[in-house]
Amino acid sequence: MSDIPPDFPSPSLEGSSQKAAVATAPDTATQVFADHRELLFSIVYNMLGSVADTEDVLQETWLPWANRNQAPTVERVENPRAYLVRVAVNRALAHRATVSRRRETYVGPWLPEPLVGPLVDTPITGDAADAAVRAESVSMALLVVLETLTPLERAVFVLHEVFGYAHTEIADILGRSPSAVRQLAHRAREHVQARRPRFQADPRVRQQVTERFLAAALGGDLDALLQLLAPEVTLWSDGGGRTHAGGGLRPVHGRDKVARLLLGIAARFGKALDVVYRSVNGDPSALLFADDTPYAVIVLDLTPDGGQVRGIYSVANPDKLSHVN
Repeated sequence: MSDIPPDFPSPSLEGSSQKAAVATAPDTATQVFADHRELLFSIVYNMLGSVADTEDVLQETWLPWANRNQAPTVERVENPRAYLVRVAVNRALAHRATVSRRRETYVGPWLPEPLVGPLVDTPITGDAADAAVRAESVSMALLVVLETLTPLERAVFVLHEVFGYAHTEIADILGRSPSAVRQLAHRAREHVQARRPRFQADPRVRQQVTERFLAAALGGDLDALLQLLAPEVTLWSDGGGRTHAGGGLRPVHGRDKVARLLLGIAARFGKALDVVYRSVNGDPSALLFADDTPYAVIVLDLTPDGGQVRGIYSVANPDKLSHVN
C-alpha cells in the first residue's frame, strides 16, 4: 500500500475531540484516512496556501500512517484523527521552509492558489461536493494576511480560530507547552485583527458587487468603476511572470491608478473573455475564461458596509489555474 487514496469528502470538519474508529487492517486504514482526508487538506491548505504543496504533505502523512497499520507489532492508534492531524501539521511546518525559499524568487505578488467551487445556491453533486468541503477554508483576503505570520503563529491561528482546536490540543500537536501556544495564539490574533477586522459581507451583496465590478471593468465604464472602488483600494495581481493579465510586479494602490489599469487591461483583452461566477475560498467571485481556458480568478474584498471594493485579488498564473474548470 504505497499510493495515497483518492479524494473522499469528509463527513465533518469539527474539532478533534471526536474519535474515529481504530484502524486495525490495511483496508480499514485506507478508509480511515479517506474519511479524514478533506479535514487534513483544509488544515494544511490554510497553512500553506498551495494545492500542490498540500497534496505533497498529504502524501507524506499517508505513508507513515499506511506503514504503521501494516506492521503487526506496532501499537494501534487509538485516535486516528488526532494522529493524522498531528502528522499533517508538523509535515506542513517542515514543508514551509521549502515554500518560503521558492517564493523568494517568485515574480511579482504571490497569492494563494484559489479553491473554486459552486455558488451557495448551486446544487452540489459528485466531485463538486469535494470542492464544497474544501471551501471551508478562510477567505482569500485573510489568507493573504496569514502570509505575514510566522509558521507557528499561522498553525496555531488556523487550528484554533478556523477549526476550533483547544490550546491544550494544539500543544499536543506541536509538542509545545499550553502557555507557549496561548502566547502564539494571542500574537497571531492581534496581528490579524490589526490588519483585517472581522466582518462577513452578505454573500448576495458580494455577488452583486462582483457582477457590477466586472460589468464596469470589462465594459470600460470609468465612472461606474470609480464609484465602486474605495479610495484606498489595492490590486494584487499574481501572474507568476507568465501572463500580462495583471498589474505588474507590485500591488497597485489608489482608486484612480487601479481603475485606469483595469480599463487598460480590459481594452486589450476584455472582448475575448467570458465571465463565470463561482465560489472561491467560500466567497462569491468571478472566473474569466479565454477560449474555454481559465484566464484569471477575480476575488473582491469589500469595505465593512459592503458598498465598495477595497481589495482586488487577481490570480492569473496558469499553474494556479490548472485545476479550474
